[in-house]
Amino acid sequence: AYNLLRKHKTVLHTRMAAIGYCFGGSVVLDMARQGVRLKAVASFHGGLTTSKAAEPGKVKAKILVLNGKADPFVRAEQVEAFKKEMEYAKVKYKFVSYPQARHAFTNPTADFYGNKFNLPLAYNRRADERSWKELKRFFGKYVN
Repeated sequence: AYNLLRKHKTVLHTRMAAIGYCFGGSVVLDMARQGVRLKAVASFHGGLTTSKAAEPGKVKAKILVLNGKADPFVRAEQVEAFKKEMEYAKVKYKFVSYPQARHAFTNPTADFYGNKFNLPLAYNRRADERSWKELKRFFGKYVN
């Protein structure tokens, strides 16, 4: 998909970025770790662990992580390990944690699915709105 988009006549390949939610958030972080040529990536409530950590000089993208502090799928030790990984690799990143936000905080149907499947999912309007504003600021700085 990346190669197809990069070659498309409507895409300015020098300004490509990626956004991912949940599993997609993990995917865009791994794209950055692998050195895919993107200006920036943003992960909304995505997983932080990886099988291949970022290496110094390899990551091209600026990284934004938007995380729910009350998300039981992303433990405090994973957050600390991610930050250490980024610092070791000298990656330009920003990590934002929303205090009462749980997993899927940007999804207005999260409460329904959380209840239906007994999962710790919850929509958080404030975190949703703040995270979108944060994304726009971040991309405005690094992609435009």
